[in-house]
Amino acid sequence: MPKSTLFAALLLVAFASTASAQQSPTVRIRGTIEAVDGAMLSIKSRDGADMKVRTTDNVAVFGVAKTDLSQIKPGSYIGVTAMPEPDGTQKAIAVHIFPENQRGAAEGFRPWDLRANSTMTNATVAETVEGTDGQNITVKYKDGEKKVVVPPGTPVVTFVAGDKAELKPGAKIIIFGAAKKEDGTLEANRVNVGRDGIAPPM
Repeated sequence: MPKSTLFAALLLVAFASTASAQQSPTVRIRGTIEAVDGAMLSIKSRDGADMKVRTTDNVAVFGVAKTDLSQIKPGSYIGVTAMPEPDGTQKAIAVHIFPENQRGAAEGFRPWDLRANSTMTNATVAETVEGTDGQNITVKYKDGEKKVVVPPGTPVVTFVAGDKAELKPGAKIIIFGAAKKEDGTLEANRVNVGRDGIAPPM
């Protein structure tokens, strides 16, 4: 399988919002790697809990790299972590730009857990206009559309192919779906690592 195709397939699975009935329950983990012992990661979660996550032999590592708002253009496929506003718009907390080969990944609008009442919208940019409160972006997905305001200073990141060597103490990570096994242990076949010291903002 070509490397680009494999990367696309893995990232698509990484953003699957629900697990099938045949799969183990999954846990989303945000935190910092404190220690690495072979395949076992010791992680301090964002709420201060100590967690141990075993990585699979074929674990896929993705870098979360900072990019610029100017990279978001009509036709871009993006994910917007946001807070709903009283007027129905979404005020972005963070935006991630998908690689072109990931167009359509986990498309749609759903609740998210970055903050209480936060949302996630994965959709295609239909229009982007400079506004008084920031960049105004209209995104469209198969079931509808959302108006998004991206205030100045909002983190904007993109995904890049990573390496196991990035799984080291001090790395800030997000695991979208660690599988919870019957014995209670956690296992991950994908880990997303913030590049250059940034914490994955989604």
